[in-house]
Amino acid sequence: MRNYEVVIIVHTDIEESALTAIVDKVKGWITDGGGNVVKVDMWGRRRMAYPIRKQSEGQYVLLQSEMAPTFCVELERNLKFQEPVLRYMVTLMNN
Repeated sequence: MRNYEVVIIVHTDIEESALTAIVDKVKGWITDGGGNVVKVDMWGRRRMAYPIRKQSEGQYVLLQSEMAPTFCVELERNLKFQEPVLRYMVTLMNN
């Protein structure tokens, strides 16, 4: 198990309940894959460096988790098919 940071940028037009549903879905994927979520940090609405799908702002969420390196590919594949997720990034944390 390694420590990872998962950053998700979600469309700003969705409601708060839909945002928490997406975060819970990602947390569920991580725990179903044998990992665990250490911390969830909701950064809120922020301006992006460049427009993505004609959006200049997004709702940022940071998840610190422990998971197997082989699970990262499956997590990224699942995130790619989520319509409200504009961008995502999974990075390995140094200990």
